[in-house]
Amino acid sequence: MKKKLLAYALLLAPALTFGQFKWDFGGSAGFSNYLGDIGGEEETRKDFVADLKFSQTRWALDGFARYKFHPNISVKMAITYGRISGRDELSTNPGRNGRNLSFFNNLWEISTVGQFFFYEVSDVGKGYRYKSDLRFYVFAGVGGLYQSPKTRYNGSVVKLQPLQTEGVKYSKFQFVIPTGTGMYYTFKRYHRIGWELGWRTTFTDYLDDISTVYADPSSLGSPLAVDLSNRNDELSYDPLTDGIPHPNNYAPGSKRGDPTHNDSYIFTTFSYSYVIKGRSKFAKKRYKQYFKKKRYKKRKIRAKF
Repeated sequence: MKKKLLAYALLLAPALTFGQFKWDFGGSAGFSNYLGDIGGEEETRKDFVADLKFSQTRWALDGFARYKFHPNISVKMAITYGRISGRDELSTNPGRNGRNLSFFNNLWEISTVGQFFFYEVSDVGKGYRYKSDLRFYVFAGVGGLYQSPKTRYNGSVVKLQPLQTEGVKYSKFQFVIPTGTGMYYTFKRYHRIGWELGWRTTFTDYLDDISTVYADPSSLGSPLAVDLSNRNDELSYDPLTDGIPHPNNYAPGSKRGDPTHNDSYIFTTFSYSYVIKGRSKFAKKRYKQYFKKKRYKKRKIRAKF
């Protein structure tokens, strides 16, 4: 009997809390970039944003639902699309430039994050009607990612994952850890605009199809895989040797990527959402300042004759 009561309570909890607090539904648009083995400045790879190639910034879009189950905590569920890309020809590092690889990747992410509000102005403008509020938050959570790196070769788009250009089989499905910070401003009680900066930590080094060393061409499965594993021969000169080609730089077993750092990516987005407010007795009692309405008594006028 106790187990049945617990099950009923768990089923009823979302409905009860829906009436107590708020949902909002909306979408975001903004920018995406990545940190990996392609691109970067003259030195070897650096961590976090120091090695981003801002010229390779691309678009990001999402749709989301946010559920506020505590005055200081919300849960946000989102589906996000973002493209990342990189080209060695843009790098000032001779080793990367001579490698001459490039990629782009259309990322599809499903995530659930918890948002903790660390600063709030509950009545912007001091109008005492609580129609506007401003909140700042940090967030962290979990997500699933579908990714498939591609490149352009001889005028065509080629999927790199099936080719196994390093002789390594990796999955298109990955786990990610979204973290970041953001803010939103609610106006007229039901409309909300916001900004968010989110960093995604991944568990793969193959968002760009590069990680370890050059594979032995004889071990690769197709001539196309051989061509795309080493594209140095497409250059008219080798940046590492001031114009004098040196094949040993790209021989099997030579460094192709940096396996000590997994790839990661970043989203910067601006959002709009619509707020749905509950009207339960619990909410009215605890948050009566949001629901209280002024009532005016009709003035009685006595006729005089």
